[in-house]
Amino acid sequence: MIGRVFRVEEESLAEAFWAVARRLRHRSREALAPWDVTPSQWRAVATLMRHRTLRLSELSEHLRIAPRSTTEVVDGLQERGFVERLPDPHDRRATLVQLTDKGAELVKAIGSVRAADAEGIFGVLDDTDRAELGRILRRLRG
Repeated sequence: MIGRVFRVEEESLAEAFWAVARRLRHRSREALAPWDVTPSQWRAVATLMRHRTLRLSELSEHLRIAPRSTTEVVDGLQERGFVERLPDPHDRRATLVQLTDKGAELVKAIGSVRAADAEGIFGVLDDTDRAELGRILRRLRG
C-alpha cells in the first residue's frame, strides 16, 4: 500500500535492557583500557578487594567461571603484581589468592573512573528512578 505509514512496534523491554547492557559493557571496556585490564580481571580484583583473601575455588564461585579460567585470570594479575598466591595454612592442597597493595591501588583508580562513567549513564535518572531501578535489577538478579 503506497502512502500508508506502518507504525514500528515499540522496542520490547528485553531489547531495551540488552541495549543498555551493551552500552555498559562498551563503556566498561573503554574505562579499563588505560590499565590494560580485562573485564574478568577487573571482576577478580574487585572481588578480592571485598573479600581480601580467597581460595582459588572460592574466587571461581564468586566470578561464576570455571576454575581453569580463574587460574588464567589470576596468572595475568599475578604477573603484573596485582595479586599474590599464598599457601592455605588450613589445607596444604589449596591455594589462596590475595590482593597486593598495587592491586588495591588499581581497584581504587578504576573504581573512581567507573563511578564517574556510571554517573554519565545513570545521571539522567532522579533519585526515585535510581532507587526503583536498583530494586528491580536486584530482584531480577535473584
